[in-house]
Amino acid sequence: QVQLVESGGGLVQAGGSLRLSCAASGRTFSSYAVGWFRQAPGKEREFVTAITWSGGSIYNTDSVNGRFTISRDNAKNTVYLQMTSLKPEDTAVYYCAALFDLVYSGSYSSESHYDYWGQGTQVTVSS
Repeated sequence: QVQLVESGGGLVQAGGSLRLSCAASGRTFSSYAVGWFRQAPGKEREFVTAITWSGGSIYNTDSVNGRFTISRDNAKNTVYLQMTSLKPEDTAVYYCAALFDLVYSGSYSSESHYDYWGQGTQVTVSS
């Protein structure tokens, strides 16, 4: 069992930065890949970025390439999402999610493959 808690959301002006954290409970967190997803008002939840259990591979959606950076510290059971050059269209509730990664060979962008989800944190970017 893995429990996830996001933090770090807030209100920021366009062009600004935020760092989100996803803190996990459970001794086997280092066996899990972690993805970030977001859901804007009136839209479906979408994939943002993911990092494999070792941090050796990272996957991004095109719209955040060069602006968002995912990283993890397995000793702290935490995954981070550093967001820079934020745009109003980045406004959404951001969720982190985890899937067991040691034998996984599927797509990291498919939310249905994730087993555990956090409650979400709101990010609002003003123009």
